[in-house]
Amino acid sequence: MIKKLTYNEIFIQRLNVDEIKTTERHPIYVVAHNIRSLYNVGSLFRTCDSSLVTELILTGYTPHPPRKEIEKTALGAVDTVPWQYFEHFSSAVNYLKQLNVKVSALELTDNSRRFDDFEIQDYPLAIVLGNEISGIDDEALALCDDAIEIPMYGVKHSLNVSVAAGIAIYSAVEIFNRKK
Repeated sequence: MIKKLTYNEIFIQRLNVDEIKTTERHPIYVVAHNIRSLYNVGSLFRTCDSSLVTELILTGYTPHPPRKEIEKTALGAVDTVPWQYFEHFSSAVNYLKQLNVKVSALELTDNSRRFDDFEIQDYPLAIVLGNEISGIDDEALALCDDAIEIPMYGVKHSLNVSVAAGIAIYSAVEIFNRKK
């Protein structure tokens, strides 16, 4: 019979706030560009915490902490995920390029590859997320090294940005862990 773990059983298996500060992170950055929803940003913080990415970068008009709506959805992840804000997307890309990070847009383009098609040479990697309605604008897309996409099999051509982020981030983490 399957038994659900109690909060205490789960808690003892997890890193605490002090331990996470010195834990080696996956070589994955997440860039949220022009995200509208405070709740999507909070969800991104939680996903970045749970997947142990290196950094969450917020750009453009993406809301950033301190905001109670972000913190409510993030459930404390604002304190456990390294993050920074850049007003201009190009500044964030310049920062990433100085770190030799490959910048991949999560977007439907004429030359996208599958979200699960990473190779070890693609790391360190940044996954760029765009606006909930319009995606990543052409100006920002032009600064990316390539584009990845999640196949859509139904009528809709996209997922909620925080759902799509979770799929792409966890795929990138699993590929890195398998191939390192």
